[in-house]
Amino acid sequence: MVLESTVVRTCICQALCPAFILALDKSVSPGGNFDFSIWELQLCTGSPGSPDTKSSSSLEGDFGYEDDAHFYTSNTDGALVMKVPGSPSSSGCVTTKNSEHCRTELRELGSWDPSEGVNKMVVQVAVVKADDSEHGTVIGQIHIDDSVSTKPVIELYYNSQGTISTGVEQTLSGGNEKLTTFETTISLNTQFTYEIDYSGGSLKVTVNGEEMTPDTYELDNPKSYFKAGNYNQGSSASEVHFYSIDVQH
Repeated sequence: MVLESTVVRTCICQALCPAFILALDKSVSPGGNFDFSIWELQLCTGSPGSPDTKSSSSLEGDFGYEDDAHFYTSNTDGALVMKVPGSPSSSGCVTTKNSEHCRTELRELGSWDPSEGVNKMVVQVAVVKADDSEHGTVIGQIHIDDSVSTKPVIELYYNSQGTISTGVEQTLSGGNEKLTTFETTISLNTQFTYEIDYSGGSLKVTVNGEEMTPDTYELDNPKSYFKAGNYNQGSSASEVHFYSIDVQH
């Protein structure tokens, strides 16, 4: 089964299908351009330890949920814009109970077994503003199911220098993330494609054709789910624009 942003937008590279990218409608809410049937939205507003969330049904359609400060359609090119104002101390944003960092991020509904079938997310994105942390904001991740651990399997970081890196937890208890940096660098405001694939027990991450196959150490293929968005790791604001989000199972 393929779950994708829209039927006409299965392309993964603007150079291959620019017409599809231009088909994004600037006049509708994000739900008019993206299929949110498998996602819920986690926000950086609400109460500390209990941020606001938006259900799949509330996101869907031309008049679905949008928030001019954090989650909306770009009036320039129709991209899905996700913003975070900074950290709790610098901006007053709120975090989940298991994180010190604020986010505007989509969370996949349900979870899957990495050792079985195809589990792949392909995203076309541009980072307009990265936060001021060393590795930058997280623009995509695989997270371990909450019944198993509060930690991610892998996080994909983008920093203000355009450096992209992966961080893989070595154990279910976490706190020992192993980082690896891509040779490819992508300038701010430049569209690129990333792919995160955890199929048949093997983890693979690709950025604009450069492939990395990180070790998963002692994780042993935990039940997992995808996340895509803007998970700020610093004190300054961050802004990420999404052009397509395609999930395959």
